Amino acid sequence: MMLYRVILAAALAASPVLAENQQTDAETIAPADVPRGQSDYHAAAAGQYRMDPLHTAVLVRVPHMNFSISVLRFNEVAATLDWNPDSPATSQLDATVQMESISTPAPGFADFLYGADYLNTAQFPEATFRSTDFAAESDTAGTVTGDLTIMGQTNPATFDVTLVGAGRGYAGDEAGNPFITDLIGMTAVTTIDPQAYGLNAFFTDPIDIQIDGEFGVHP
Repeated sequence: MMLYRVILAAALAASPVLAENQQTDAETIAPADVPRGQSDYHAAAAGQYRMDPLHTAVLVRVPHMNFSISVLRFNEVAATLDWNPDSPATSQLDATVQMESISTPAPGFADFLYGADYLNTAQFPEATFRSTDFAAESDTAGTVTGDLTIMGQTNPATFDVTLVGAGRGYAGDEAGNPFITDLIGMTAVTTIDPQAYGLNAFFTDPIDIQIDGEFGVHP
């Protein structure tokens, strides 16, 4: 409810129509008054974007002995995007994931994964991705290829990217104050061979990585 009120208050200040009547009750603002993303990556202007950690998830789907899929989440990720909608191939993405930010449904299991026999986070605290190629296939889909480094091992990886939305919308500054800026959000998925990244023999089946992320231009 608090976030809803903050967005509505920002909508009052930002909407040219609503701004004419400063006495308008925020509760009367309809959802249609809040800007939403468009299904076209061109709607996000060129510029330097930063990933919004409050609207980002890094999910890793690990096969569990051919019985099920264990879903792990990494909660601390930072990324920058140098975005050029007129020439996506010239765009640049750099991302870093803190490996000790992992969370799992099983209590205490994350601490087990930190150890030297698994992710060895003491020696390899970060995983990184640096793009080498953007390729647009349509206004809402494409691929991003780059160098993925996990546990000190670097291999090429290609993410299939689906646009969620792009355009002007609300973001928040470090104090939590809302402002309108250019945003772009997407879902990106890839599959890796865990043995290529030095994981132990327990991890033999391909592992899927899904990233749901929102980027914004910040002052």
